[in-house]
Amino acid sequence: MNTAGSDPSSFDILVVEDNRADVVLLSKAFEEERADCCLHVAKNGDEAIAFLRQQEPFADAPRPAIVLLDLNLPGRDGCEVLEIVKTTEALRRIPVIVLTSSRSDIDVRQSYDLHANAYMTKAASFDELVELVRQISNYWLSAVRLPPN
Repeated sequence: MNTAGSDPSSFDILVVEDNRADVVLLSKAFEEERADCCLHVAKNGDEAIAFLRQQEPFADAPRPAIVLLDLNLPGRDGCEVLEIVKTTEALRRIPVIVLTSSRSDIDVRQSYDLHANAYMTKAASFDELVELVRQISNYWLSAVRLPPN
């Protein structure tokens, strides 16, 4: 079931990632998986919060169905973004999937303490990334009923 975006058959996903190469690979993986979604990118925590709050220059931004959040961001880091999202009434129901290179138990624990909906480690190869996107798509965009915007 889809509840996001202007196209009723497409999901809006906010990718919060400062590494342009990771964004390109993730975009290609979603294309290869043929996931029915539109990726929006915020390159740092401040952009992510402005996008989610629909503040300039994102006043017309759609409410994303899910957020894919890197922890290691310049300025406001992923944990700060996660805390803001999960403590803001209008945003807290948006599923946030931490997608990071960190395998630290401390980062995993802290993310879940801040109410992350999932914690996934970035893939080492493109084939693994496509499989990760397949898992996200099958679960979050197909099996789960997401809250209406």
